[in-house]
Amino acid sequence: MPDEAFDVAVIGGGSAGYVGAIRGAQLGLKVAVIEKEKVGGTCLHRGCIPTKSFLHSSELAHQIHTSAALGLKTDGFQIDWPVVLKRKQAVVDQLWRGVEFLLKKNKVTVFKGEGIIESEHAVTVKDSGQVVNAKNLVVATGSRPKSLPGLKMDGDRVINSDHAVNLDKMPQSIVIVGAGAVGTEFACVYNGYGADVTLVEFLPTLLPLEDVEVGQQLAKVLSKRGIKVLTGAQVQPDTLKQSNGKITVAVKAGDQTQTIEGERMLVAVGREGITDGFGLEKLDIQLEKGYIKTDEHYRTGHPNVYAAGDVIGNFLLAHVAYYEGEHIMEHIAGKNPKPLDYNRVPRATYSYPQVASLGLSEKQARDQGLNIKVGKFPLAGNAKSVILGETEGFVKIISDADSDELVGVFILGPNATELIAETALAKLLESTPFEIGASIAPHPTVSESVKEAALAVDGVAIHI
Repeated sequence: MPDEAFDVAVIGGGSAGYVGAIRGAQLGLKVAVIEKEKVGGTCLHRGCIPTKSFLHSSELAHQIHTSAALGLKTDGFQIDWPVVLKRKQAVVDQLWRGVEFLLKKNKVTVFKGEGIIESEHAVTVKDSGQVVNAKNLVVATGSRPKSLPGLKMDGDRVINSDHAVNLDKMPQSIVIVGAGAVGTEFACVYNGYGADVTLVEFLPTLLPLEDVEVGQQLAKVLSKRGIKVLTGAQVQPDTLKQSNGKITVAVKAGDQTQTIEGERMLVAVGREGITDGFGLEKLDIQLEKGYIKTDEHYRTGHPNVYAAGDVIGNFLLAHVAYYEGEHIMEHIAGKNPKPLDYNRVPRATYSYPQVASLGLSEKQARDQGLNIKVGKFPLAGNAKSVILGETEGFVKIISDADSDELVGVFILGPNATELIAETALAKLLESTPFEIGASIAPHPTVSESVKEAALAVDGVAIHI
């Protein structure tokens, strides 16, 4: 097959890569994607999608277990793990085929194989030897799970999130190290399926990147559900032992050390950008804390080499990668896109209760010297939350007292990951809490709690 010339060659067919490629094709660019596995990337095959499939069935299992209060008898309830796995894979495959179709529909050329950079205008497909020549290059190689120093993951007893979505047997007990979004979500998954879960976090609260009240309240909810939550606690990797089908490890919190055990240990301590093994060093591109450094238009030090998605850091979220991939193609096509304000990016954790947020926490805002006003509405005052029996959350809205600008939003409760979109739109349109509060929400819905929290900023909430 002869070498081909393209306007853009994208290394990596994940969230940034395939979405960017489609947008580029829409803009009239000739685009190639080089992907060594399956298009769709980590989110589709090992991350967002399979874990949310697990969470959906796990939350249903939890609701069934607690349905007696609703007058529902569920004697004989069982979990069929092979069917859970089969459905997860069916969801992934359906969406993967959809991505393949969209790339084909938009006439994006997909090269199957590992892309190796030869220069800023040429990439070799390792498997076939095909050379892809392009005016512009986009590095969208994604990220991989990290581990703790001295803690080796064997994929069996000590696993990461990649392994966790493909376990052939559901663990009856598990130790989860790291209580960010990944660790907290898997804690809910396994707890809902009936496993004994211990969740260990080095920092003082769960979801340490969120507002401190969110992590504190979520810990209370999960503890009541039977999850053993250890915060401000440090796993001691050199104490890890395996015997009789279980692992044991020492955990230190303050001056106290205890030994915990489980059938498996899931290490969820973050991710790192994939910057090695594909010739990036040939371009002398600058890295910062293990991620590719770019400007506001995602250009590297080379004017025709861009990078997007997890490999550049920022928020390691699929919807952020989507935006970055699209932005690059619009910049290449001369559309002069506006740089993204990351303070308006919604963040989502699909635990139950769910957590969603955008912007600055109360502490971050104060640390930046902002004069702020805070409105908080507890879901105990929301009729739909009472009907659902999920009243332990809240909505918190933070605004600038001088400008009325929306500074931060934090939601803990049912449908939080859907509700946050309303405030993301408000942030984009530069709406104030007064304007959010002046909107009309249908009754009874959980969305009323967002309106009430906005009203609470000025002390005029109705139902508290």
